[in-house]
Amino acid sequence: MVTGQDLRRLALSLPHVIEKPHFERTGFRVAVPRGKIFATMLEAQGSANLVLSPEEQHMLCAAEPDMFFPVPNKWGEKGSTTIDLSKADETTLTSALQMAWRRAAPEKLWSLLES
Repeated sequence: MVTGQDLRRLALSLPHVIEKPHFERTGFRVAVPRGKIFATMLEAQGSANLVLSPEEQHMLCAAEPDMFFPVPNKWGEKGSTTIDLSKADETTLTSALQMAWRRAAPEKLWSLLES
């Protein structure tokens, strides 16, 4: 099980990430070049929403259906995915955050994850 504090620590450890509110939620964005959002934390629910591709969403939801599920709206149809933090471990959360980060970050920054 991971917590909201774990999510915050892991998200902010990714290259060029800033924490900035997204409506009433804590949001995480890749600051370069435009502050594109890749994750929001829903602390009261013990979950987070990740901006993934529909293919990534399908893969994660099929592999771990109790942990990952589509956001129940039009955003979910486009790949936005909820992760239940109480069912996640740090390795799984890190991997999912990196997938979402890659969707928000310019490709020229991707190599920073391997450093």
